[in-house]
Amino acid sequence: MQNTTQPKTLQLAPYETQEAAWPNQGRTLLAQYDDNSVVVYQAYSPAIADFAVKNGYFGGSHFSLTRMSWIKPGFLWMMFRSGWATKPNQERVLAISIQRSAFDEILSKAVEAKYIPEDYPSEQAWKDAIAASDFRLQWDPDHSPSGEPLARRAIQLGLRANVLATFAKDWIITIEDITPFVHEQSLNALSGNTASLITPLETPYPQPS
Repeated sequence: MQNTTQPKTLQLAPYETQEAAWPNQGRTLLAQYDDNSVVVYQAYSPAIADFAVKNGYFGGSHFSLTRMSWIKPGFLWMMFRSGWATKPNQERVLAISIQRSAFDEILSKAVEAKYIPEDYPSEQAWKDAIAASDFRLQWDPDHSPSGEPLARRAIQLGLRANVLATFAKDWIITIEDITPFVHEQSLNALSGNTASLITPLETPYPQPS
């Protein structure tokens, strides 16, 4: 596969081949993973991204541990959210490989950011769960490469407080700045040339009940 900006830490595949195999509706956690790791994406300002890439963890004077930080295992959801690395303070996209055991812990402990009656016995039970947890999850419409919302739902996971501090240093295996790759592929995505679009290889991830 010929890409002048091919990421070192990601497996890539043609978007159209992958899209044909993905579920077209429902909650689907698409991710690149193996037995030991899962790739998640975040978009940051240059100052935060530079520190993270240089040091292999998140920190420095520009990174805040006092707010909720969201990770996204779906590449295209990150592209929609960051405008393919063009929105303010989201100009740099990082591919972050984290321990799979940590990712599974996040999934197992995450509480819905919004009350969904079918997921909780009562609204008060959901409020109690929110108050007791530093893990969040949210299902949003996934998006096509050009930005149209899809029937398929994509997940994002929120971390705060001590959990965020643990993620920032202890759970990370590698951090790679993939912004050049993002910019290259945005030319195909935003022009509708999906036949030439290459994206990270993603398959449905087994989810806990």
